[in-house]
Amino acid sequence: MPLPQRFSLLVLGQGSTGLEVVSWAVDHLGDRVTSVTVYGGAQSAPTERTRELEGAGVRFAYGTEDIEGAYDICVASPGISEFSEFFRNASAACGEIMGEPEFAWRLSPERWCAITGTNGKTTVTSLTNELLRASGLASVAVGNIGNAAIHEVDRRAEGAWFVAELSSYQIATTAELHPRVAILLNITPDHLAWHRTHENYALAKIDLFRNMDESDLAIVNVEDEGIAAFADRVYVPGRRVLKLGLADAGGAHAAFVRDGHLVVRIDGRETALVRADELKIAGDHNVLNALAAAAAALACGASPEGVRAGLAAFAPLPHRVEPVGEVEGVRYINDSKATNTDAVEKALSAFPDTRVILLLGGSDKGTPLADFMGVVAARAAAVVCFGAARERFRSALSEASGAAEIDIAEADDLRDAVDVARSLAQRGDVVLLSPACASFDEFSGFEERGDAFRAYVAELSAQEA
Repeated sequence: MPLPQRFSLLVLGQGSTGLEVVSWAVDHLGDRVTSVTVYGGAQSAPTERTRELEGAGVRFAYGTEDIEGAYDICVASPGISEFSEFFRNASAACGEIMGEPEFAWRLSPERWCAITGTNGKTTVTSLTNELLRASGLASVAVGNIGNAAIHEVDRRAEGAWFVAELSSYQIATTAELHPRVAILLNITPDHLAWHRTHENYALAKIDLFRNMDESDLAIVNVEDEGIAAFADRVYVPGRRVLKLGLADAGGAHAAFVRDGHLVVRIDGRETALVRADELKIAGDHNVLNALAAAAAALACGASPEGVRAGLAAFAPLPHRVEPVGEVEGVRYINDSKATNTDAVEKALSAFPDTRVILLLGGSDKGTPLADFMGVVAARAAAVVCFGAARERFRSALSEASGAAEIDIAEADDLRDAVDVARSLAQRGDVVLLSPACASFDEFSGFEERGDAFRAYVAELSAQEA
């Protein structure tokens, strides 16, 4: 149902998402929004920004998760688990609780294309947005990609698409969100601290399709084992599904590779696009990403000519298998965004005929490593384990089958890891930063880690010159 014409608003969390919602509410305070209250959480404290918002009429409660008062609508920041006491307290004090994407959708529900998956969603979101624009359609990328949808609601152009990257956190707090086109790329274990179980996590992803029907298009990677385990929740009567894979899975709706060309079939009508080897993004996983984006763009009304041009032009995004330089004949690749094991496996697959020196480590997420290290031992020529996770990673790798055939080293931090990798690499090799860890032992986020890697490679390249 739509939001009330006038309502009191509670916001949980004073991070970037929460404050984007608050900023929107301030613009509508006294008109549609009767009051705005923010509970920052147990560790919250005033900041320069919150003081400014207080001056604009917003009430902040710092340092507590005990909610006082009653509110019509609550918007919870994505970092606050629906299983937490903080979330439960807010739910009890509100007529309805939701996440920011649901809130934005209720305000502006037309033409949403939504993308989720454990890995690849940022690339697919960005690429889908570019394909729509290359076809002359108005489009803006929003959501977990860094630009909250609520920030764009009031400035949205007539007829524009919202191409939304949505995390499991964001989808879990939706009820009525109804994308007209949606993509589920893959499901591998992640974010278990928030969701409590893998099943909760997987079903949150699949819930992106909850309100879709035969007039919409759900695009699903049929070759992903994690999705296949929940097939009964994906393929339900009344849902129109396009089957995504490297091979043609058949049916009226599919996206696949035939004779080296990307092909999309919708309602039985096929559109041949570019050759897979024309893509600037490497690896089979990126071929799937390109197929997913192309299928979504075509379903949104993009032209075949625009999609072809956009696919051929699209370059790797920062921190996602991104070439950052060459030193003494060795290529350096920044995949700092790879904070889980599945993402690292995909990155390794992008270099099937190249010796890879892999940099693994950072802030340990406690991920099971046995199967993963078997893949690493089979595909990498050498591995440098660094940061807080280095000892556990090295121990797990040393026990993997095939580990005796590769070089395994340790380093204190990222810069040291690059130096160690240089000593192990030879001309023609790739040094791949794809760490399978968060970055918080040394950096503020994967972006800062990737930027530091890029900057050090540039420094080494300048020394060579």
